[in-house]
Amino acid sequence: MDERFADEIRNDPRPTAELIHLALTEKDEDAAWEPVPVLQYRASRDVLEAAKQLCTSQTPIERTLGANILGQLGLPERTFPSECFECLAKMLPAESDPDVLNAIAVAFGHLHDPCCIDLLVHLKTHPNCDVRFGLVHGISGHENPKAIETLIELSRDQDEDVRNWATFGLGTLIDADSHEIREALLARTTDADDECRGEALVGLARRKEGRVFEPLLKELADDEVGTLAIEAAEYMADLRLLPALLELRNECLDHSGKPDDDIDRAIASCRGTQVSNPKESDTLPEFPHPA
Repeated sequence: MDERFADEIRNDPRPTAELIHLALTEKDEDAAWEPVPVLQYRASRDVLEAAKQLCTSQTPIERTLGANILGQLGLPERTFPSECFECLAKMLPAESDPDVLNAIAVAFGHLHDPCCIDLLVHLKTHPNCDVRFGLVHGISGHENPKAIETLIELSRDQDEDVRNWATFGLGTLIDADSHEIREALLARTTDADDECRGEALVGLARRKEGRVFEPLLKELADDEVGTLAIEAAEYMADLRLLPALLELRNECLDHSGKPDDDIDRAIASCRGTQVSNPKESDTLPEFPHPA
């Protein structure tokens, strides 16, 4: 978190009740989210109890806010994690509103407690794509067989955002490797969505899967090459990718007049003179607020 922004949040004088009222009544979505990080950062017993009370409301928007607060209560260090988890777990069985289910699942993802997996996986067949999207966030980063199996299923989801994040969860957020994971990632190398293909390429390259060479080479020869394909080339460190990367570097120089650091790292890696480690991600990026 930016230090100046953190100071503003830390010194916000508004009482908890006022911040909650603003979050519930502000019509503009961004303005309604603005008080939430303040409450999360404050992370007092007062905020915890207010959020727990919201979670028992008859109004979905209030339950959603309660779950959003609990998911990241205590920034940067979590506070009351056990109580937050217990409250969310108690909400889940009787909840039917898609927005609230999304918020609960995303909150579990931020808490990163493996106990959430058994509670959440039944949502994989939920008809609402936002709920399935929340599920992906909730179970990603866990090398639990049930979580992995569910992500494999969701990597074939009809919704491209669900597929994309499930592929990211399989390919990058865990180091687990298996035939099933590789086959799921290979299936996504022909996905219609550019980002989903890129995540699959990175996941396979991280595992040094030889069958990624052809789809990766094809991606590097595309008119618009994404950063994920370049990242995959760096992980793959295959000399046969060098001509495509050198051509890409020349095109970049012709267009911008300066080299691209990502391309240069991939070239160095494929030459066996890697100058820096490939980019690593060990947690799912924080969402500004649940989709």
